[in-house]
Amino acid sequence: MTSLRLPQSRELPPQPKTNSSAAKLDLLFSGGLKLVMVMVLVVGLALPLIAMLSKVADVQNGIAGVWQMLSSSRFLWLLGNSIKVSLSTVALVVPAAYLFAYALQRSWIPGKALLRSISLLPLMAPSMLSAIALIYLFGNQGLLKSWFPDGIYGYSGIVLGQAFYNFPMALMILISALGLADARLYDASLSMGATHWKTFLNVTWPSTRYAVFAASCLVFTQTITNFGIPVVIGGDYQVLAMEAYKSVVGQQKFSEGALIGSILLVPALISFAVDVWMRRLRGGQVSSQAAAYVAPDNGLRDSVLLVAAGIVALALLSLVVVAVGASLINFWPYDLSVSLRHYDFETNGDVGWLAYRNSLMLASLTALIGTPVIFTCAYLMEKTRSGWLDNLLRLLCMLPMAVPGLVMGLGYVFFFNHPDNPLNGMYGGIALMVVCCVMRFLTPAQMTATTALRQLNEEIEYASLSLKVPLITTYRRVTLPICLPALLEVFRYLFVSSMTSVSALIFLYSPDTVLAAVAVLNLDDAGNIGAAAALSSLILLTSALVSLALYLLSRGLLRHTQHWRTGHA
Repeated sequence: MTSLRLPQSRELPPQPKTNSSAAKLDLLFSGGLKLVMVMVLVVGLALPLIAMLSKVADVQNGIAGVWQMLSSSRFLWLLGNSIKVSLSTVALVVPAAYLFAYALQRSWIPGKALLRSISLLPLMAPSMLSAIALIYLFGNQGLLKSWFPDGIYGYSGIVLGQAFYNFPMALMILISALGLADARLYDASLSMGATHWKTFLNVTWPSTRYAVFAASCLVFTQTITNFGIPVVIGGDYQVLAMEAYKSVVGQQKFSEGALIGSILLVPALISFAVDVWMRRLRGGQVSSQAAAYVAPDNGLRDSVLLVAAGIVALALLSLVVVAVGASLINFWPYDLSVSLRHYDFETNGDVGWLAYRNSLMLASLTALIGTPVIFTCAYLMEKTRSGWLDNLLRLLCMLPMAVPGLVMGLGYVFFFNHPDNPLNGMYGGIALMVVCCVMRFLTPAQMTATTALRQLNEEIEYASLSLKVPLITTYRRVTLPICLPALLEVFRYLFVSSMTSVSALIFLYSPDTVLAAVAVLNLDDAGNIGAAAALSSLILLTSALVSLALYLLSRGLLRHTQHWRTGHA
């Protein structure tokens, strides 16, 4: 879930009322493709969710059995643990992310690009990397085990691991919010004699509090539905997400897993609904006459923010360095010589390299297939009209934002693994996992594409209609070349997200299609934490290299093909 506001769409050009071949092609391109996409989204999103919810009815003794389970002492204990961990993570992450975002957007500190790059590292690694690093630092054989006399396993380890994993997600929302500011409000406040602190309370905070709420909801939902970190470092501290995983995978209690999945869906739906309501309530925050705000020079402020941001960046970087470093150590902590033995997965009988190749294939296919599909879907919703079909398509495209990955994975198990489903043959294959990843990461990618499309002049479509050029031709020859940077960003997001995903895919793989992020969990569960660290580092390195390559490619495209954006010939 995110609170990022999209540019307002302009009035769409009317559909041509003519029987020309261009009009017929436009109708086929817009209406036909929209109908196909609705059908795909229904099969890939709505039906699996319905299958999971309907599975709750199979609980023994029906409603009485459901109530008995929900009122049991074990369920209440798991629920209490999950809420406690989630609230603690929110309390740790959101203030730190707000301070970090403020340092990046409202100060003149040096090294902003470096700080921003470090803050994005958790997005490029599986969530378990932070838990593995914490074990190497504070575990029974850790370098700093004295810092946690009672041990890092349990509540403390889960909260710290979740904080590392969720920090960049909250940061992106807050950076966007703090980047929207009207200099006139600050000038008026200071001219009336208000101090910098009062200006913050009366101007900055009111304009960013909705983003703080959105970030809090996102962190809470991500934490309560994540089971990778609790599995690695949770110890005896159990949470609901772990219970859902064990019920389906370990105990084959599908109805109980579905019930817990339904419970985990509730906070996501509530957070999503409240966020939508608050965004409508506040309306536009910055008018078209707003003046760009530039933070004034303030040495004391910048010094404090630099220290604070530096501490946060150091904490993030240290966990990455420890995990990568541990993968290169022969036998921690007794033999600290450099060795690559943990990367020799095949010798130990593990499936690390197979899993890595599968993940590369999955991420590549998801990005290659998902990018044109999602961008075309966004284009059709923005540039054409189809009445009720548009509304249904928009609703389905927003649905993944309210469905946690764990819940989607459970839905895919119950729907695609059903023997009466003609698509049952897809279960356990890469193709189904590609579909799952495209559906799972649809909403953020679609919002990125929509933002880019709304920056284009609507006269492009008017000119196309007046010249009787088919819309598909305009889309292919004009829109796509202009939006190449946005296309690359969608590609990068889909690739990295698929490479690191665990929760939605752990229920869908077979022995031949095991994924790297899933193998990390299996290796850790087998006690091979060194190999788990090595595979996590390999995922991180791959994601970072692909992101860097796409960034350089995007810069090159902007320099050589996008001169019109800056007014250069």
